[in-house]
Amino acid sequence: MTTTRWTHNGEVPLAYEDLGGAGGEPLLLVIGLGTSRFWWPAGLVRELVARGFHVAAYDQRDAGESGRVSAPPAGHPVSALLRRTAPAYRAEDLTDDAVAVLDALGWPRAHLFGHSLGGLVAQRIAIRHPDRVRTLTSSAAMPSDAGPLGALRHVRPGPVVRMARLHFPDTPDGNLALAVALARILAAPERTVGPADVREFVEREAAHGVASFRDAQAQSRQIGAKWSGGPLSRIAAPTLALHAERDPLLRPSTARALAAAVPHARLRVMRGAGHLLTSEHWAPYADAVQAHATNN
Repeated sequence: MTTTRWTHNGEVPLAYEDLGGAGGEPLLLVIGLGTSRFWWPAGLVRELVARGFHVAAYDQRDAGESGRVSAPPAGHPVSALLRRTAPAYRAEDLTDDAVAVLDALGWPRAHLFGHSLGGLVAQRIAIRHPDRVRTLTSSAAMPSDAGPLGALRHVRPGPVVRMARLHFPDTPDGNLALAVALARILAAPERTVGPADVREFVEREAAHGVASFRDAQAQSRQIGAKWSGGPLSRIAAPTLALHAERDPLLRPSTARALAAAVPHARLRVMRGAGHLLTSEHWAPYADAVQAHATNN
């Protein structure tokens, strides 16, 4: 069992965790849609700590142990993305949640590493709170400027349809089977995925009484949060756009658009990687984050 710490953004309780490396460069991990901080692989965290980072992670609102937001049904995540009004809260609230965690950690500034929706949130943190961000690494993430229709052009529809059709019983065995099925959709196509690749995530969530990947309504609220905080061109932090070469969910256009929109941003393609951060790529990703932080 890991030690959960708590802070608040207004009335929303936020769960976070110090993952080790005290005295190193502060690095906040921002996780993706419908998952919790427990989905950051422990092996990747060890690689980051070994490279001199003091690592922390948190649960975004509506995920993990952080507070759920009471709101009317938001529909399917895709319909929530296309809706003109936010179903529950603003995208700015998601960025302010991260800053509340930085305050609780006592970190005036930190490096950010966001993956998937977490990369999108990290971009927006850098826009709204530029004084809190030392460097930004956005991985497998939609560019903030895309807008709902633009976002759909960056997404491959096949995996979205396959994920929507997954149904497994709400039991410990069903949770593991669902996580394996999701991982097989999101991993590089040639990568064989089995229970060993996701068991740690499912068991860590279960130990804390959560199963974030089952809560479609919370996912809809997260992805449906609307942003009015300004364009990517406002980002002043040194920015690295990472794209997984074999990402089955997002097209390469996502990272290219991000790198083109952020002043002086760099694009790096992670060879052989998929949307899921599997073990053979933990060291290369940690190397990329370290090189970006060190050179800036």
